[in-house]
Amino acid sequence: MYKTCPKCNYQRQAHDDAPNGECPSCGLVFSKWIKTLVADHELEEVQQEELAARTWQKRVKTFYLHPQPDMARGNFLVYVVVFLLFAIWGVDFILMDFRTNAIGRVWFHNVDLVFHEAGHVFFSPFGRYIAILGGSLFQVLVPLILMLVFLIRNKDSFAAAICLRWAGQSIMDLAPYVADARALRLLLLGGGTGADRPGFHDWENLLRPLGLLE
Repeated sequence: MYKTCPKCNYQRQAHDDAPNGECPSCGLVFSKWIKTLVADHELEEVQQEELAARTWQKRVKTFYLHPQPDMARGNFLVYVVVFLLFAIWGVDFILMDFRTNAIGRVWFHNVDLVFHEAGHVFFSPFGRYIAILGGSLFQVLVPLILMLVFLIRNKDSFAAAICLRWAGQSIMDLAPYVADARALRLLLLGGGTGADRPGFHDWENLLRPLGLLE
């Protein structure tokens, strides 16, 4: 099988009386050596995969969770208070009925509205349909972009979490608008409803061409 022993480098001679499957010098059984070699290789592959998995998990953890061991006690308490306030406010949003537009009467709706209207302008070069969609799209994209900025640039996962919560609130803020696409009763910016101003309601214009209005 082997003319040169991989263990002791013995050169096998023609007159050697040892079986062809082992080394006449050191007695190495080639079949067992191969099995050991394969097992070691497989173990090394498993170890490398486990190391890669741990590295990947560490990278994800580092990306999303940036420990701040030197945070002052006062700052930590502020974080806790802010977290609780946003958590309570979030539950309040979740319990609102989107069909009543209670969400639209919350003061933060005016913040979302600024980015909504800016989105129409920002996406206007991409055609009428995208410009109409751009209002709702930009309203959600802005907090998501800020979330990534806080994560990547500022390494502030807490601020990023607040922005993610804002993105969720922004989606809920759009729900009454989407739901009104058929009834057209919602009071729109500038006065009047979608029924009073044909072609002015974003989501009627988005869903009707796709046959999804019903």
